[in-house]
Order: sequence, then structure tokens, then C-alpha cells
Amino acid sequence: MKPFAAALVATLVLTGCATTEATPPPAAGCDTAKAGAFVGRKADQEVAEQARRAAGAERVRVLAPDTIVTMEYLAGRLNLSVDAARTIQAVRCG
Repeated sequence: MKPFAAALVATLVLTGCATTEATPPPAAGCDTAKAGAFVGRKADQEVAEQARRAAGAERVRVLAPDTIVTMEYLAGRLNLSVDAARTIQAVRCG
């Protein structure tokens, strides 16, 4: 391969690896103070959705005892920790 062609190929390959400054994602809201009123209620689908809306969260998940969960932090996610009877024991964001 000629030196010019090799340099062109290398430049094109490295350009694909270049990073650009990403704009930060919009701030996701989740306010556990507003969802705290749901502690003590049964976590059916309707109540979970109501709690999500009250907290201003983008999504909600119900965490039953001994449930295996992923550990990634999502600022716009409301977590409802429930007992074996699906009664909400705690609310937290992430």
C-alpha cells in the first residue's frame, strides 16, 4: 500500500474512534418525598403507576424480598421495596 493510502486509511479508522463532547441527558426527576405517601399500600400495577407519577419518575420497579436486581443507578427510576404480601415498605430513587 502506498504511504498516502496507508495514512488515509489510518486517518479514517482513527476518526471513527474520536470522541465528541456529549451533551448531558436531561435531568430525570424522582422525588421520594412525594412517593412516600404510598408506603403501607399494596403495590399493584395501578398503585405503582400512581407512585411513579407522584415522584415524577420516568419508570418504576417493584422489588420483592429476595429479588435479584441490577445495580445500575437510574436517576429517573422509582424503586418500591415490598414485603411478601406486596405491601410497600420503602421508596427510593435510582
